[in-house]
Amino acid sequence: MKGSQIAPTVALIATVGLLIGAAPPLASRLPHPASRVVKRETWPAPNAVLQSGTLSFTGHSTVGDFVGTTTAVSGGVSGNAELANARGWVEAPITTVSTGNRLRDRDLRSTMDVEKFPTMRFELIGVTVGSPAASDTVVGGLRGALTIHGVTRDVAILATLIAAGDTIDVSGAFPVDLADYKVDGLTRLFGTLRVRRTIDVRFHVRFQATPHAPTPGFSQ
Repeated sequence: MKGSQIAPTVALIATVGLLIGAAPPLASRLPHPASRVVKRETWPAPNAVLQSGTLSFTGHSTVGDFVGTTTAVSGGVSGNAELANARGWVEAPITTVSTGNRLRDRDLRSTMDVEKFPTMRFELIGVTVGSPAASDTVVGGLRGALTIHGVTRDVAILATLIAAGDTIDVSGAFPVDLADYKVDGLTRLFGTLRVRRTIDVRFHVRFQATPHAPTPGFSQ
């Protein structure tokens, strides 16, 4: 499978895209049309499985910023003759997110109600291909539904997709408003410690092409 055939496919994956946020409307985040914008509407979308990845967020509190990270991500893509109609998923267990502070990790799990809502999940329902930065690189908008804390919202996430051989790297960053997902409990110590409701999410995941559609955790 050639990298040029795979590159557009990565747009349908991220997750990460995970994993994790309500991005602003797609129209406000995609590059403006230009002479290099991809005009071809039909792209092959091979099956692929998530090989490795990192999902992280930066939180902002009254005592300083902190970062939570996990590498326990899973996902896959079900291929389609047209990229716009491809389907996929990415998810991560919230209990695997670490901030490097045991007490803060405990508060995070409590705030996110991990016993009721153990995972964060992104379901891809389509891709809008933007502008290619190079022959093996594509900037695309991932359209889908993000579920956090038991709340599912439609999102559009801008991602950069790079193909190399039979692997596809997907990366991006976007803000998440925790209030949109009914996450509260952001105040501690009688109000002296506050965490802002908006966090900054980053993801970098790698998918590998496979001859068969991934089935574990995949929902139609």
